[in-house]
Amino acid sequence: MASANTSWSEDNFSCSICLDVFNRPVSTRCGHNFCRTCITKFWDDQVQYKCPVCNELFHTRPDLRVNTFISEMVDQFRRSVRVKELPCVEPGEVPCDVCTGTQLKAVKSCLMCFTSYCPTHLEPHQRVAGLKRHLLVEPMDRLEDRLCKKHNQLLELFCQTDQVCVCQFCTEADHKYHPLVPLKEEYEVKTAQLAKIESEVQQMIQERQRKIEEINDTVDRSKADADRQIADGVQVLTALMRCIEKWRDDFNQTVKEKLKSTEKQAEGLIKELEQEIEDLTNRRSEVKQLSHTEDQLHFLQTFTSLKNPPNTRDWTKVEVCPPPYIGSLRRSLDQLEETLNMERKKLCNDAELKRVQQYEVDVTLDPDTAHPQLILSEDGKQVRDGGVRKKLPDNRKRFTKHLYVLTRQSFSSGRFYFEVQVKNKTVWRVGVARESIGRKGDLIATPGNGYWNISFTKDKLVFSDNPAVRLPLRAELQKVGVFVDYDEGLVSFYDVEARVHIYSATGCTFHEPLYPFLCPGSFTVSNSAPLIISPVNQTERERKRILEKRNSLPDRNHNKVSKTAQL
Repeated sequence: MASANTSWSEDNFSCSICLDVFNRPVSTRCGHNFCRTCITKFWDDQVQYKCPVCNELFHTRPDLRVNTFISEMVDQFRRSVRVKELPCVEPGEVPCDVCTGTQLKAVKSCLMCFTSYCPTHLEPHQRVAGLKRHLLVEPMDRLEDRLCKKHNQLLELFCQTDQVCVCQFCTEADHKYHPLVPLKEEYEVKTAQLAKIESEVQQMIQERQRKIEEINDTVDRSKADADRQIADGVQVLTALMRCIEKWRDDFNQTVKEKLKSTEKQAEGLIKELEQEIEDLTNRRSEVKQLSHTEDQLHFLQTFTSLKNPPNTRDWTKVEVCPPPYIGSLRRSLDQLEETLNMERKKLCNDAELKRVQQYEVDVTLDPDTAHPQLILSEDGKQVRDGGVRKKLPDNRKRFTKHLYVLTRQSFSSGRFYFEVQVKNKTVWRVGVARESIGRKGDLIATPGNGYWNISFTKDKLVFSDNPAVRLPLRAELQKVGVFVDYDEGLVSFYDVEARVHIYSATGCTFHEPLYPFLCPGSFTVSNSAPLIISPVNQTERERKRILEKRNSLPDRNHNKVSKTAQL
């Protein structure tokens, strides 16, 4: 087949419906050609089937077939003139500086001509010997920015002193004695530095992402704390409202009972007065009747019995006293205030203890820190004085004079809580200590020396400080709760069974790990029970298990008590 005439324009091979080059061309009986899809859609929208060009009417919808001749001609036309092969410039792309009318996308930029070219206009640079020597680069916009503003020459060098790009003429003037390198060389150096910068920036991004996560976690915890606080507040306020309602009912009942008593007293007196009035009325009737008799004998015989009035009370000193309401409301309110204060403290302490118990941690005692006289249970939850100093390796972590033991676990941030059973003991010490505390010789367990603890001995409970803080002992302590907020510098102690706050050390400064620590005190018959690290809300079954473990501890040697063991 002969090749397509390249002088033909695109219009010769265009569909009259879509105005684009034919795609699968078909012919109608009237001799006009269309894209198969175009004529099909056109007839789908028409009631009658007619030619879009000459309007010839077809009584039935024509059966269309691809015109192979036209189709081959179109294919040759596409190959010969490359219809629409060159891409037009899109937003953000570099346009050809030579194109007139519709600008095509540039494929190269010439740093000698300071011009960007599409494939057609780039052809001389690929053919002419002089143009072949020009430096072609990937398409660049604003090529004028690559010229030196002062000398209007290409920026080819980099001044390492001023950190700017310069042209050749700049090296003979302002930058004459500055170290200069080609742009490519500095580019490679900066590219290597860029990798480091990218890594540093990525690290900064990750740090900030972690900070965002940390802040989000804080917000989530704050929301959870707020929800718990609201729930606790509702519980406390509801209980206080019930207490006030009970007081109101009791107060009303008391006032009503006083009124009822007064009414009962008044009712009795009124009945008595009414009875006397009735008797006196009867006497008056008898006297009036006697005053009208003319029988002298009857008058005189009856007068004697009527001259004295009936037996009556002297009512001049009888009165009904109103109930003493004055001051009753004030006294009741004072009693209510006292009751509410007690109830509030009880409820708030209970709510506070519940909150801190959420930070329970599982800790076990570290035998490498235990004084040689101490005996630890296999699970590391119990400790007591065995009365005999065992021969153990004297490592740097072990206490050698005081009956102290630390836990294996330490804490350097956040909050933590643990409970220690002190039931049936007469001497003990419980708290937390920093990692750097002294372990050898005499120790003073105060905050200044890295200890925050409470101790019990001889029915006296104190927070160990200088001076010691004497604490109220409401009843026999059975279980002590210890709560630490590392970041806030807070150490609090609780009577778990009584649900009462014992003491808080505030404003503490922590710069190193904190360890829970226990001291069971020296062995005596009255102080033979162990200290037990127990879980929060321990069940009765767990208590029995602990009791069995306690009974399984090795026998004590009553005759060999070390005199160096001190609390």
